[in-house]
Amino acid sequence: MPRMAAWKVLQAVSAGAYAETALDQVLNKYSMKAIDKALTTEIAYGSIRQRKYLDSWIDNLAKISALKQPPRLRWLLHIGLYQIFLMERIPVSAVVNTTVQLAKNNNLNKLSSVVNGILRNAIRIREAGQGLPFKSNASEELAQSFSIPLWLANSLITWRGEQGAKSIAMAFNQPPAFDLRINRCKTNPRSVQEIFDKFGITSLPIKGCTSGLQITSGMGDLRKWPGYEGGEWSVQDRSSQWIAPLLEAEPGDRILDACSAPGGKATHLAELIDDNGEIWAVDRSPKRLQKVSENATRLGLNSLKCLAADASMLLDCKPHWKGYFQRILVDAPCSGLGTLSRNPDARWRMTPEKIDELIILQARLLRGVLPLLSPGGRIVYSTCTMHPEENFKQVGEFLALHPKVKLKYQNQIWPDDAQSGDGFYAAVIDID
Repeated sequence: MPRMAAWKVLQAVSAGAYAETALDQVLNKYSMKAIDKALTTEIAYGSIRQRKYLDSWIDNLAKISALKQPPRLRWLLHIGLYQIFLMERIPVSAVVNTTVQLAKNNNLNKLSSVVNGILRNAIRIREAGQGLPFKSNASEELAQSFSIPLWLANSLITWRGEQGAKSIAMAFNQPPAFDLRINRCKTNPRSVQEIFDKFGITSLPIKGCTSGLQITSGMGDLRKWPGYEGGEWSVQDRSSQWIAPLLEAEPGDRILDACSAPGGKATHLAELIDDNGEIWAVDRSPKRLQKVSENATRLGLNSLKCLAADASMLLDCKPHWKGYFQRILVDAPCSGLGTLSRNPDARWRMTPEKIDELIILQARLLRGVLPLLSPGGRIVYSTCTMHPEENFKQVGEFLALHPKVKLKYQNQIWPDDAQSGDGFYAAVIDID
């Protein structure tokens, strides 16, 4: 059942679904034990993450290249090859038998011999200790070995050199840490840890993250964990938890979160000001804003108000907001390259052309919110990417256009930094 479910996820993602959504829908469809759900997740996410690497094996093992294979066969081969080359605890003979049986039972009976032949050849190669043929071009080798698009491999080498690029690409393929943010309006990390311990959920404090806990073991539906219904904690990566405190907001402040959904940073801001202030969570999507409202309600936060609008044009629909906010957060739509370990399909969705469009949008957002900032106020601009044109260059051009704003601080967190979490960038910008 887990392999069938994983195959369904891969087919849905190839048709355009997001991996997280596809996985949730499949897991809700099939009745499985927790251990089988975990196996489904590992095979599905791993196969999506390793798409280029697995395609390279098909290219070397089959008579027909991966891109010319029937799509359903290609994804089925990915599932089998992922288990053979990248999962150690599963007997390879069982991998062949179950994958061939899936082909026979799902209208690929005529191709079951192809599946059998490719997977058995893969086993022989693995047992002989052989790998994929080495690429002489550094970018091509990086892309093949770590399963990233060639354009991204080129970019990483430009930004960090060959060794740095390899370190980042390796981080893309590591399981992400599972971090919580403790709601200090209700409790504290130590109290949550003590309660978790009683339920067999182990955790560690996160260095430099005063409200954070890293979960090191724990199973089951998060909504049934102690403290969830009471709003004592939220799921939020440690790098994301770094952003809201940079605003240095005070109780009573008027705060704008210009690109708010799903609301992790907006609710963090509310907690930081002890829920005493006025926070406007703005997003273009009413559906995504609903998630912000639901999160705020669960956390018991009353200072948040939601508005569905284009943040770059707020002055047009809210002219009385001119100079209204002491603090503005622009957590801008970005390429998301810092979160590739967490979002396995993101590396295949993003393209240089889409990044160019995002850069234009980011600049428009910064220009649009600036008139809303009061004298002496602060903007924090943040992204979950490492692309310099979305980060340092974007902010540099904004500062050059607006001499009254001053850069107080900026920093790039790389996903391969020790204890860093996701890759993130933030700039703190003050106005006279």
